[in-house]
Amino acid sequence: MGFYDKSKIERDKIINDMAHDIARDIEENSDQALQKYAASPDTYIRKHCYLIIGKLYQEKPTLRDTILLRLFNLSKNENERIRQTCTYALGEIGKTTAEPALKALEAALDDPHHSVRNAVIGALKQLGQKNPAPVLQFAQKLLHHPDAEIRRQIVHGIELRGRTHPEEVLPLLAELQFDENRRVAETIVHVLGQISYKKNCLEKVVAHLKTWQNAELVEKALNEILETHTLYGRFSAKSYREAREYIKRAFS
Repeated sequence: MGFYDKSKIERDKIINDMAHDIARDIEENSDQALQKYAASPDTYIRKHCYLIIGKLYQEKPTLRDTILLRLFNLSKNENERIRQTCTYALGEIGKTTAEPALKALEAALDDPHHSVRNAVIGALKQLGQKNPAPVLQFAQKLLHHPDAEIRRQIVHGIELRGRTHPEEVLPLLAELQFDENRRVAETIVHVLGQISYKKNCLEKVVAHLKTWQNAELVEKALNEILETHTLYGRFSAKSYREAREYIKRAFS
């Protein structure tokens, strides 16, 4: 029976037990409970595990060094679920203390398992919303990494910040407008669509795209932006028709 197949009372008890076990682990310099919850086949148990670690880090400053050391050690565990959970936990910790979290996330970009590498993207997204400055510096540092997959992950990782502050991520995306890797280019187009539909965002995205030199990529991005306004019509500041007319006027 999965986590959400249980009653709310049962779920609350599980979370409380997990919080107790994880705190005891940290205080007793153990990782028995941490490994059990971090390796759980239930996605939601793993999620609550890293959320609990992040909360413990924020609320118990005296335990921060111990928590970081435990996560650094578990990040080398042979079980990819444990490494994935540690990666998300580092994203939670980075909201409070960015430098050690980002250093560990950089190492995780080279993890052999795709679930861990994808967790880096998720961690960067969450971290970037709460603590954007160091994440944007981190992105700038790795933006031209020789590994195209890392470039793609960095582009994807700054997406959430771009949804509320597109002006902060657009210059980074522009630097990669001539990237020859197809997956990197596709991710840039995807992110441009995702950061275009909230209030006042389409105007900023379109104005920046008018300065880009890669006409082919710009055309793909504009098509993606209109597609996004169709998919997210209920949540978009402009309707599809309004977005189409705005783009048409801007590029006429």
